[in-house]
Amino acid sequence: MNLSELSPAPGSAHVGKRKGRGHGTGNGKTAGRGHKGQKARSGGGVRIGFEGGQMPLARRIPKRGFNNIFARPLEAVNIYALEVFEDGAVVDAQALLDKGILSKCQYGLKVLGNGDLTKKLTVKASAFSKSAAEKIVAAGGKAEVV
Repeated sequence: MNLSELSPAPGSAHVGKRKGRGHGTGNGKTAGRGHKGQKARSGGGVRIGFEGGQMPLARRIPKRGFNNIFARPLEAVNIYALEVFEDGAVVDAQALLDKGILSKCQYGLKVLGNGDLTKKLTVKASAFSKSAAEKIVAAGGKAEVV
């Protein structure tokens, strides 16, 4: 193979449109901008979200509640996901990451009570739902808040 023999994959190289280069191109004269008007002018156009003076959609729709930009959301794990651990194991965020049950755990872990637990585990998490803590204790394990 030589440098002179190289060519792009078929269909990958796209030749751009040459605006304003004669009427035979189909994009001559007004160059696809139509006749007159704000969008036809050099430097013309409106900002994103502008609706010609009409109240923009982003300001028309109701805004309720509160979105805390400083929130530190916990990762949720259900009880049934803990069945993969052997009896007597200590389960924490790092153990769940190692097993691939969690893909990330930036701020902490909350254990939820969906499913059943048959193994005696020591679970360390930032928070537990009431049903999850009850199921862990009922199976003979411990629910430790860290």
